[in-house]
Amino acid sequence: MPIAEEILVRCVEQDLVVDELDEAFDRLGTRYSGKVRENFSRGGERLIVVSDRVSAFDVVLGTIPFKGQVLNELATFWFEKTAGLMPNHMLSVPDPQAMMTVECAPVPVEFVVRGYLTGVSATSIGQAYLRGERVFCGHGLEDGMQMHQRLPNNILTPSTKAPKGGHDESVSAEELFARDLISPEDYRAMEAQCLELFAAGQRIAAERGLILVDTKYELGRRPDGQVVLIDEIHTPDSSRYWYIDGYEEGMAAGQPPRSLDKEFLRRWLASQGFLGDGTPPLLSAEIRMEASRRYIETFETLTGAAFVPAEAPPVPRLKRNLGL
Repeated sequence: MPIAEEILVRCVEQDLVVDELDEAFDRLGTRYSGKVRENFSRGGERLIVVSDRVSAFDVVLGTIPFKGQVLNELATFWFEKTAGLMPNHMLSVPDPQAMMTVECAPVPVEFVVRGYLTGVSATSIGQAYLRGERVFCGHGLEDGMQMHQRLPNNILTPSTKAPKGGHDESVSAEELFARDLISPEDYRAMEAQCLELFAAGQRIAAERGLILVDTKYELGRRPDGQVVLIDEIHTPDSSRYWYIDGYEEGMAAGQPPRSLDKEFLRRWLASQGFLGDGTPPLLSAEIRMEASRRYIETFETLTGAAFVPAEAPPVPRLKRNLGL
C-alpha cells in the first residue's frame, strides 16, 4: 500500500534521514565510508549501515527518505531467496538499516548483467549502441536494434571498481585478464553464477509483474576462500526494473518503458543537463519524495509485503539497536 503522504512530508521537513554518522559509531570498528554505506569492521565481521544517501552517475546527490531501510530489507529478502544458488555474507539484521556480515575480501570487479539494450549513462550499453559501437565489453551487437529491446541472451559486461569519487569503467573480460584483476578461471566460474542469479531474479520479478532489466553484483571471498555475494542484490540502486504491463505496447509506439527504479532519477538529472560532471542540481522535496515512493513500491511489489516505515528518529534508533 502507498506510504502515507504526511509521513514522507514529515521526514523531509524534519530531515529524518541517515546521512552522516557521528564519532560514536567508530566504536563499532574500523570505518570505511562508501557512497551509500557506512562500513565498520572488527573481529572478522563487518557491520554495514545503509544510509539514505542517493547517488547517480557515481556522484552523491543528497538523501531520500526511507531509502536505506528499503535497500537493507530488500537485500535481506533477496539474500534469503537466492542463498541456495549462491551463498552471501549476511549474518543478521540488527536494525532496519543495518546488516551484520562476514568480513570478505572484495573481488576487484563489478559483475554487471544486462538483458536489454538500454541506459542513459555514458557507460551504458544503450548509449554505446547509439554512438555506433557494435561491440560492448567483448559482446557483439547486431545492427538495427531498437532502444530498450531485449538482447538475444543475458550477458555479463564487467566493469572496474573505481575509488570513491571516481567513475567505473566498462571493459571486456580480456581487459580484466590483461590488467591482472582476475584469472580467466575465476571469471568464468563467477560469470556462470551471476548469470544463474540474474535468470532467477528475472523469474521472480516476472511473477510480480516486473522485468529485471539489468543489475550489478559484487562478490567477495570469505576467510575460508569461498566466493560469496556481498553488498546488495536486486535492489533499486543496483538494478533496473520495468513494468511488464505496457512494455510491448510502448516498444511498438517507440516509448520508453515505465520504470520502477533509480532510472527515474537518472532521467531527471539528464533532463537538467547533468550526466556526472560538474555540480549536480539540487534535489527538490518533490523529487526526493517521488523517489521514496518508487523505492517503497519496488519493495512491496517484489516482496508482496507491506512496507513498514521505521518512523523513529533514525540515528538514535541505530545507536540503541547497535548497543551504542
